[in-house]
Amino acid sequence: MTGLRIVAAAHTPALRRAVFGGDDGLDEGGRNAALALRPQLSSDTAWVCSPSRAAGQTAEMLGAATFTVAAELADIDYGAWTGRGLHEVELGDWLTSPDASPHGGESLTGVTERAGRWLDRQAGIATTAVAHPAVVRAVVAYALNLPPDGIWRLDVAPLSITRLTHRAGRWHLAIR
Repeated sequence: MTGLRIVAAAHTPALRRAVFGGDDGLDEGGRNAALALRPQLSSDTAWVCSPSRAAGQTAEMLGAATFTVAAELADIDYGAWTGRGLHEVELGDWLTSPDASPHGGESLTGVTERAGRWLDRQAGIATTAVAHPAVVRAVVAYALNLPPDGIWRLDVAPLSITRLTHRAGRWHLAIR
């Protein structure tokens, strides 16, 4: 494999409950789904993970013998929203202004810039990365030079695989 393969971390209890942040490990369904996906992924690349338990456990279930941790791939800092459900917070400003951080944590612009700095260092390297679905969105939004609110135009399911290639000085989404 050449280029970058980004796998969204498998399901956790918090993700299934639509709760912001936290550091849950995978639930049984997430572990089983990752094991089922394993035969589709070769482990012939370097593996890089978000610092979250779910990302590391997902990589292990997918067959990564070893992986490095990249702080830039950490989930969004949801500040005061951490541990709270969608129905418990006011999303208006956050959904309409990518620079807003009404929760006191990280803005969408901030996570996209952070993930983009990591992505810029991946050109020419065959890598498999595992990160939270929101961070995968940020990486793709940055790669495709989407506007700051472009993160909301992307749907990333747990265990989805996104492929990016780098040529001619820019990133390309590889759909196969």
